[in-house]
Amino acid sequence: MGIFKQKKIDYQRLPEHIAFIMDGNGRWAKKRGLARTVGHKNGVVSLEKIVSHAKKLGIKTLSFYAFSTENWNRPKDEVEYIFSLINEYFAKNKERFVKSNIKLRCIGDTSKLPEDLQKTIAEVESLSKDNDGILVNACINYGSRVEIIKAINHIIADGIKTVDEDIFRKYLQTNDIVDPDLIVRTSGEYRLSNFMLYQCAYSELYFPKKYWPDFNEKDLEKAIVEYQRRNRRFGGLK
Repeated sequence: MGIFKQKKIDYQRLPEHIAFIMDGNGRWAKKRGLARTVGHKNGVVSLEKIVSHAKKLGIKTLSFYAFSTENWNRPKDEVEYIFSLINEYFAKNKERFVKSNIKLRCIGDTSKLPEDLQKTIAEVESLSKDNDGILVNACINYGSRVEIIKAINHIIADGIKTVDEDIFRKYLQTNDIVDPDLIVRTSGEYRLSNFMLYQCAYSELYFPKKYWPDFNEKDLEKAIVEYQRRNRRFGGLK
């Protein structure tokens, strides 16, 4: 069966790193006449399903765009709820992360987050730091433009006059992981919204119309199959 007729996952060609822009929680709730907070809560349920299934499939790295630097523009009560939800999720599951061999890491400027959330993040990262199973990157208060500007300023502060890609990469928060092979944005929106703009140079992009709370294990498999149908040439010829 040719690659473009592929219907099932080829486990020999799995993407190493899948990144998710978890979009549509609020619209999912609004469609059902519910508060936006209910959408965010159900979004966490979907996240848990995707992490568990990706681990079973053999994916090595997942990244989730949980809160962007632009999300501070949302209503204060919604922002506070999102932070409390993240804090509750991490605190409740910290032991499970260890037992399940999940390494959790946060990417973004966590210094601006509530102190209790900062403390929980530090605890979960410390507890899971030696795990060598799937790596889960929670991108919280993350914005790619801020990340790039900070990298440039650190390079200047270190007195480096000539920069190549290898040097620049060392100053990014993703310096020790591979770039996303596949970026999935749910809800049918066709943009990256300041997410991993440097790292996505050769990422395959996939835009399912489902809202994030409806995105499930079968949808993850469909995304991987679609990724494997693509002809990744990286500027060359095959």
